[in-house]
This record gives sequence, C-alpha cells and structure tokens, in this order.
Amino acid sequence: MTEEARAAGTHRLLLANEAATIRLAADIAAIVKPGDIVALSGHLGSGKSLMARAILRELAGDLALEAPSPTFTLVQSYETPRGPVLHADLYRVRSPDELDDLGLVEDVDQAVMLVEWPDRAGGRLPAGRRLDILLDIDPDNPETGRIADLSGGVLWKQRLAIAVAARKLIDGAGWGEARRDFMLGDASTRAYERLTRPGGETAVLMISPPRPDGPPIRMGKPYSAIAHLAETIDAFVAMDRGLRSLGYSAPEILAEDLAGGLLLIEDLGAEGVLDAEGRPIPERYEATARLLADLHRHTLPTILPVAEGHDHIIPEYDRQALAIETELILEWYAPHIAGVTLPAVTQAEFGRIWNKLFDEILAAPATWTLRDVHSPNLIWLDEREGLAKLGLIDFQDAVLGHPAYDLAALGQDARVDVPAALELRLLAAYGSARRADVPDFDLAGFARAYAILGAQRNTKIAGIFARLDKRDGKPGYLKHLPRIEAYLRRNLEHPALEELKGWYQAHMPRLFEEPGEAV
Repeated sequence: MTEEARAAGTHRLLLANEAATIRLAADIAAIVKPGDIVALSGHLGSGKSLMARAILRELAGDLALEAPSPTFTLVQSYETPRGPVLHADLYRVRSPDELDDLGLVEDVDQAVMLVEWPDRAGGRLPAGRRLDILLDIDPDNPETGRIADLSGGVLWKQRLAIAVAARKLIDGAGWGEARRDFMLGDASTRAYERLTRPGGETAVLMISPPRPDGPPIRMGKPYSAIAHLAETIDAFVAMDRGLRSLGYSAPEILAEDLAGGLLLIEDLGAEGVLDAEGRPIPERYEATARLLADLHRHTLPTILPVAEGHDHIIPEYDRQALAIETELILEWYAPHIAGVTLPAVTQAEFGRIWNKLFDEILAAPATWTLRDVHSPNLIWLDEREGLAKLGLIDFQDAVLGHPAYDLAALGQDARVDVPAALELRLLAAYGSARRADVPDFDLAGFARAYAILGAQRNTKIAGIFARLDKRDGKPGYLKHLPRIEAYLRRNLEHPALEELKGWYQAHMPRLFEEPGEAV
C-alpha cells in the first residue's frame, strides 16, 4: 500500500482463501455501527455475498445463521445484538427510484446496511458513513484468492486504521484463527472483544485509541485533562504492570500496540462479585475491602514504566479534578433531572462548600486511587489464592488520592444496591485490616473522609448519568439514578456534610423525595 493510499484511508488486502475473507468480515463487523453503509462491489463470483453473510453472522453472534440471498426480495432485515441490519442485493434494480419503494434510504440512520451492487443505487446512498469494499479475483491465486480494496471518508479513516492494526496485532500474537465476539463496552469510547481459539482458549482485545481533546472549558484545558482521565492506553499498561508487581490479579498483557491504542490481554473470565439475582456477595465485597487495605499499606511509586524510555506519571487527584467532577451535577442533573436553573451565586456557594471539604481530603497522604472499584470491574477467580482471587480491570484513570475514595466506590456501588449493613461491614473489614498493620489507624477520621468522598463521587455520577442521557443518547443509565440519589442522601447524614446537605435541600429538593413522588 502506498503512503498516499494510507493517508487517504484506503487499504488493499490480499485474501488467500475463503477463511481469510471471513476473517476480514469479522474485522469489519467489529467496527461498524448503526447508520453505517458497507457497500460491496465487484464482478459476479468475486465474493460479495460471502462477505455480506459473514459480516451479518458476526453482528448476529451466530455463525450458523441462515442468511438467504436477497437477490429476489432485494432487501432482507435482521435484528441482532448490535442493532438492526439490512442486507440488500441491488443487482436486479433498474433505477435508483426503486429504492424509495424498498424503504432502504429511510432506514439509513437506524441500521447497519450491507449493500451488494451499490452502483445501482446511483447517489441515493449517503457517502459520509459509507465504507466501500471492492472485491476482485487475485490473478496470482485465481482459485481461492481475492483482493479487497477498502476505502471510506473521514469517519472511516480511523476505524479502518484500527481494524487493520488490530488484525496485525492478533495475527502477530498467534491468535489469527480465533473467533472475535463483541463484548459489551462501558460508558467510555473503549471497546472490547473476546477472542476464542478453536481449542477454547480465550483472550480479550482492548480497543482504546487515543482520546481526542474536547473543547477547552477552563484554563485552556478540556474536561478530560482537568479530571485526569487517561488519554492514551499508556496509563492502563503502567497501572496493570504496577498492580501485577504487587501480586494482584490484573490481566496479563499478551501483546500491545501502544500507538494504536490496542492491547491483547488475559481473559479473567465472567464470574463477578454478584449472585444470580444481581445482589452483592458479601464475602467477595469484603475480600475487595481487604485488598484495598493491603494496597494502601504499601509505599507506592508515583511514576511507572510503560515501555523502555517511556514512563507514566500518575496524576494527583487535585482540587481542580475533584471540583470539576462535582460541577457535573450543576450542568446536567440540575436542569435535566431536577428541573432547576441555578443562578451563579448559588453555584458559587456550592463550590465554596465543596472547597472546604476538599481541604480535609487533600491534607491526607495520597495513595493509588483506582477510581472505579465496583462490581462491573471486579472478577472472581476462585481457583486462585488469597487476594489474587480478585481480578481487577478498568483502572486506567487511576490517580493519587485519598484511600477512602475506592472503598466508597465499592461500598456505594453505582450499579447495584449495597445495603447499609453491608457497607458498614466493609468499613469494619477495611479498618480491621489497616489496624493490623497500623495499630493507631484513625477509623473515625477515615469514615469522615469516606462520607465526603462518597458524596463527591455520587454527585459526579448523578451528573454523568444525566449527561449520558441528554448529550450522548444513552438513557439506560437513568435507571441507576435512584440508587445514586439514595447513596448521596446516606452520605449527607454525616455531620461533616451538614452544610452541604442544607445546600442540596434548598436547591435540589428532588434528591430528598422518595421514588415515585412528583418533582
């Protein structure tokens, strides 16, 4: 491939056989989204239908899916875990006007569209979200070989680069024959796939390209920089190896492409810390509290290696980061959930109260704060011993902060109800473990910081869930809001938060209403 072609987002791939074509289909399926059009061109027999069916089966998560050719029906629709898919074969279309009767153009924003013979559509298929795949027989291998030319607009340039880099990483690590299955992602831009070899061995592909800077909002910096959110995969690599060096079960890194934001990592499995009904398993939560106590007894480095000659400096969870997170509730929750407009003087009072509380938090010695220690990121490894039974993931945003933060994230799990009795049990387990190492450990002072940081975290999360709904079109997170509000109320009962509680009662009374009451 020439540099000019690469810069234009065009990729030429040699496919040695049908298996290689199906692998390319899996690579394409991994990066398509609703609203995308995959336009498949080429002569009769070049492999368009094979490619379309293979992409469809990958999206459906069913390699045995019956996918009849739509040559006569023209369009066949499917519902898949990745959203609706339309498979169209336009070979028999005589005029682009016929597409109006098929409803193909009307559905363009809601579905992934796989279109064979796209030239028959004229200009009816939007170019912006279109990936063109031109298939041809390889003259050097005419029996089984194919040549695939992939090209797309600016929206496809990065995605194609990721797909090609991911395939290179997978093949180079010896996982080229593995099946790729989409895994549910998180609220970020990261994506994950489970790779399964023919023999059943699994690994996880982590796709985390460099985060583009958002608009500057303060001090010329975007939100992500102020809140110290990881902008590259380097932070994950550094923290992963740091945690493993201490004996904790972070996933082993099997292969890496740091520039591309790709990692192939150990699959720790799917068994978590919740029971079959989705409730916390107390013993596993308590084991997590003891792990945190063990982590916090160490003197930990603030600089960790990423690669030879390249280090990661763990940022401080400073006043600016703590404050900008709390302000999310003012920007998103207040207007869109609580239905209130807060004047500048009221918002300034909010900031003043929090700043006094931050004074206490920032005066304490800092440690590694993993930042998201709750059920989605905890994996139970029953075959391992001691603290290694707990698998840890999603720690790339780690900072140097107060040790109470991560315990508050656990004891007030954003995704599942943690009863107050279990929360107290976790505090007791943590305190007992710390006192075994430091007999004069100040549990009362720790509990005070726990309440402050629990309030800070849930204030932030209330704003984030409102933002995910309003800005990002992800209303599913709103189902967790009653839990977050209940946790916040629980924290506000601590005497340290009396002034903050008064502010919330005066300006966001919705927080204190029982579920079902009118706002």
